[in-house]
Amino acid sequence: MPSTSLAITRIMQTVCHLGLLPYKQAEKYGTRTVFEYQDFGSEAWKTASWTEFAASVRRVSNAMLSIGIGVQECIGVFSQNALQYIYTDFGAFGIRAVSIPFYATSSEHQLQYVINDAGIRFMFVGEQEQYDKARRVQALCSTLERIIVFDRTVTLADHDTTTMFFSDFLELADGMTDDTVLRERHDGLCDDDLVNILYTSGTTGEPKGVMLGAGQFAAALKANDECVPIGEEDRVITFLPITHIFERGWDVLALTEGATLIINTNPHNIQNAMRERKPTCMSAVPRFWEKVYAGVQARIDSATPFQKRLFREALEVGRKVNVECRSKGRKPSLALAWKYKLMNRTVLALVRKQLGLEHPNIFPTAGAVVSSEVETFVNSLGINMIVGYGLTESLATVSCDQKERGFTVGSVGRVINGVDVKIGDNNEILLKGPTITRGYYRREHLNSEAFTEDGYFRTGDAGYLKDGELFLTERIKDLYKTSNGKYVAPQAVESKLLVDKYIEQIAVIADGRKFVSALIVPTYSLLEDYARECGITFISREDLCGSPKIMKMLEERISTLQQGLAGYEQVKRFTLLPEPFTMENGELTNTLKTRRPVIIKNYAAVIEKMYEE
Repeated sequence: MPSTSLAITRIMQTVCHLGLLPYKQAEKYGTRTVFEYQDFGSEAWKTASWTEFAASVRRVSNAMLSIGIGVQECIGVFSQNALQYIYTDFGAFGIRAVSIPFYATSSEHQLQYVINDAGIRFMFVGEQEQYDKARRVQALCSTLERIIVFDRTVTLADHDTTTMFFSDFLELADGMTDDTVLRERHDGLCDDDLVNILYTSGTTGEPKGVMLGAGQFAAALKANDECVPIGEEDRVITFLPITHIFERGWDVLALTEGATLIINTNPHNIQNAMRERKPTCMSAVPRFWEKVYAGVQARIDSATPFQKRLFREALEVGRKVNVECRSKGRKPSLALAWKYKLMNRTVLALVRKQLGLEHPNIFPTAGAVVSSEVETFVNSLGINMIVGYGLTESLATVSCDQKERGFTVGSVGRVINGVDVKIGDNNEILLKGPTITRGYYRREHLNSEAFTEDGYFRTGDAGYLKDGELFLTERIKDLYKTSNGKYVAPQAVESKLLVDKYIEQIAVIADGRKFVSALIVPTYSLLEDYARECGITFISREDLCGSPKIMKMLEERISTLQQGLAGYEQVKRFTLLPEPFTMENGELTNTLKTRRPVIIKNYAAVIEKMYEE
């Protein structure tokens, strides 16, 4: 997008306290659509206007005031993405309450811990699963007074007198004779207000609450507006949970720009939703694009020789234009531009259409290491992947690709305005600025450890700056040291292998070991197809994962993928697992990151077998 478009976007953005945003935008956009959404259990898409958004948020705020929610009091929201979730958040912002979001998959232990830690009295929940969990922990949480359920079809427990449905909750606002109290809360809104506490699940230890204030949001929204080309004509679909800071920050940015937000309630249905609603933007984690890459490669493998040749030529032309030329800030030659125009309108457009991306604008991607191979592939398709880096503690963005200034595949972009990055001991990335958290809720001992003496936040990530771009090297706490004294960054190794269509999940093992090994969860359906094609008999997944022929096939693929790694970094042995890593077994966080200590404990015997002589 040319720089003139960016200038227009900056002018159009509305930045104010989050508690006032729905009202300010309703004045600007009126009956224009802001949300496209589905009711719980329904496949039909509905719309809501900015005027309806503001009116609903006002109703939520008044209903909250009617039950006595105080200034800076914490409320809980335990739900999948839903229209009611957003109304509840903004209703809380407007009365200066603090919204604490939970992942829809959170365990009862996590619920109990956070409710007690934050002293939550009122918990808003989504569907039956969330209600049942909240109801079961209620007796163990002395502060929890009331549960409010979004989905009207939820079956309440017998003799439950403390739960009410969201629709009934809203009717409490009808008894408010005027908006005097709400206006008083609005008058008191300020940048020092705490608006969210996001409890990070982490890969070890108990959750800790990251405090995010209104001033942090304002600074982050302004800084992102200056470098992220999104405007009121964009259609933004939610993919990650709104609980996740990446999705939360991205959605609020879209709302400040006047974009339409498509609320996808069922994450398993994202590709159908994309094809139905045709978004122009979506934030995602690398794993989404790794699956797209593997899927397209699988289709190429099964294509005719002519189709393979045509598609590979189209990808190569796309790479030269979208990666080589754009990365250096130069225009392609006339011949290359003509060839790309032809390929883009035919071959590449067909792939994008199958994904539901007929008019793609930008696709921010962060949360884990992005494989250079996948980044190149996605950009070659004509999909503008914006690779970035951030943390909950930095209110998402620290850096991101700013393609009008050139970019390097493999970097995480340029640091946004207002964020001061310094490289400390062990190459640790240190942060300071108005978007950085003031600390962890009620964790003074952690706060003293989390910041340097001169006030920089310790990210725990190692990296370096080069020519204005930030590069990540490893997660310091996750860095493994082999028994030979060599350091291995497991995430870097895993990102190399996860692009393979047969690998669904992977956990690299190396700490204190003679060599690197891995536990691999294969893509079972594709492995079964391969076995049938090759005449490999199997009855169970155990048979499949133990087949010497399948192991040999994967050994060859893994050997090819890790050619660019140093010898001591390469996986020497691996085991295929017949069951996936799960949150239920404690092996994954709510954001689907592997909990290495738990995996190592759960598969101790399997791991030891890989190191037998």
